[in-house]
Amino acid sequence: MGRLDGKVGIITGAAGGIGSAAARRFVEEGAEVLLVDRDEEGLARIARDLDPARAACFVADVTDEADVKAFVSDAVARFGRVDVALLNAGIEGHLGRISELPVTVFDQVMAVNVRSVWLGLAALLPAMRANGGSIVITSSVAGLKGSARLAAYSASKHAVLGLMRSAALEGAPDGIRVNAINPAQTRTRMMESIDEYLDNEGRQVDRMVRIPLGRYADPSEIASLMLFLVSDESRFCTGATYLVDGGTTS
Repeated sequence: MGRLDGKVGIITGAAGGIGSAAARRFVEEGAEVLLVDRDEEGLARIARDLDPARAACFVADVTDEADVKAFVSDAVARFGRVDVALLNAGIEGHLGRISELPVTVFDQVMAVNVRSVWLGLAALLPAMRANGGSIVITSSVAGLKGSARLAAYSASKHAVLGLMRSAALEGAPDGIRVNAINPAQTRTRMMESIDEYLDNEGRQVDRMVRIPLGRYADPSEIASLMLFLVSDESRFCTGATYLVDGGTTS
């Protein structure tokens, strides 16, 4: 028996490190999953490793309202319902001081990281109303504290926590749970990009010193927390943030 037997899920940002790790875990645990990303090649690469009877791909722009409605409708049409969803798509944007970056950078980060969550919630809450469900939003430790040279990203990750808490209250009467996870540094393309920027700025420091457990997280470790939050094991958990940070915020 898998922990997600009989459940249907949607994962946005599925071609990325955390999204693809979650896709693998969810399928292994018995779920049928719609993988959503704008990276068509990346989606195809992930799907090749999964049971084709349990995983399907949908190329979409998560900032576009019509695309978001379309992939939620597609999941219902393919699998008959939606039980769980990871609103996981996100970007770091260009790094730099607030005074140095154009407002277009801020707008892009907020569109991908916040607007997409708003649109996802707006489409998913009605789709889950009949049977209940669980939605997990990917925030960050940057959503709990400031981050120099990552102000737009940090602001976006703070913002989705407000959306999560509001959606949890709206979804509760229908048995829909909404939570957020706050990962620290994780071995993904995004983290590689941030580290490269910091090193190029002459800020070569032992970043592991700042993490009590002494290493970056593996995407599979983030996926494990996601799995718990979408499974029935967390059926009394909603409206909360869950850290997976190696002790960084202690």
